Amino acid sequence: MEKPVAKSRRVVLALQGGAALGAFSWGVLDRLLEDQRLEIEGVSGTSSGAVNAAVLTYGMIGNNRDQARELLGTFWKRISEESEKRRWGRLRSLRLLGPKILQIRRGDVFLEVMSRILLPYQYDPVTMDPLRSVVAETINFDLLRSSKTINLFINATNIATNKNRVFPRNEISLDAVCASCCLPFLFEAVDVDGKRYWDGGYMGNPTIYPLIDNCSSRDVILVLTSNVESKMIPHTSAEIVNRVSQVSFTSALMREMRAVNFVTRLIENGFVKPEAGLQKVNIHIIAPPTEDPEFDAAKNFNADWSYMTSMRDRGRQIADTWLNDSFKNLGHRSTVDLEAMFG
Repeated sequence: MEKPVAKSRRVVLALQGGAALGAFSWGVLDRLLEDQRLEIEGVSGTSSGAVNAAVLTYGMIGNNRDQARELLGTFWKRISEESEKRRWGRLRSLRLLGPKILQIRRGDVFLEVMSRILLPYQYDPVTMDPLRSVVAETINFDLLRSSKTINLFINATNIATNKNRVFPRNEISLDAVCASCCLPFLFEAVDVDGKRYWDGGYMGNPTIYPLIDNCSSRDVILVLTSNVESKMIPHTSAEIVNRVSQVSFTSALMREMRAVNFVTRLIENGFVKPEAGLQKVNIHIIAPPTEDPEFDAAKNFNADWSYMTSMRDRGRQIADTWLNDSFKNLGHRSTVDLEAMFG
């Protein structure tokens, strides 16, 4: 007797940033797109998550899942190729020295800062190449803005106002995507409509509320590139800087999730009437294993193709496990303990 086909579920995705660790999210997306039971209604992304979100949405024009999967693979391959060209062309000797620098236990903050400035110099601080050029060759933004297949939102931080700017699909441009990825210690601020922006991770990594406000699905799948918690107490300057960066880039997510948890408790305890218009949201998380050294922030700029494909494969594997364990809960309940994780 054949098993009954599982009912399809409509979901929205929120993609965290993490530079090269975005290749992990690529693997997660590749596996989710493979599952015909999932209907992706909306996607929100920050930094490398914004790039993944934009490429995914563009590839899904016409509901073509295979096209979206192929386009994501092509994008990450091109990023690796162009990064390698620049790395070898400009700082060949530094590339050979780089892994040794990262292994040094250093108490001098100056060495830590210098290594973080010099090692990623395969990127141009003004043009943001190769990221800008590869995104431009991958996405036709006129077609992206006019598409209606998936609701898309990316965010950036307005330097002057210290506010989060959320770009909906019909306002997303190459500059907007670059603004969401603009780490201030690496790149010049990006001008969008006369305003200057830095990386969106400072205000939302990723931003959840546009999905809740503009999509009908109540199932939000958070695709994270690092864990919220860390059991390791940092001691070296490298460990301290990495942890400070993690705390900074997850603080906005923590605030949003605490708000979601608060509203959820109000609804469950009957303090909010149905006519108030608030609905319970189910939260699900696909994330790397806790304290996995392969997801260390020091590897954010590792553009080697072997590393990226290993991250993709890890993402696929973890997403596959999540689907096997948690798909049945979509439409019914959260698969994370909001109070324990974000309360």
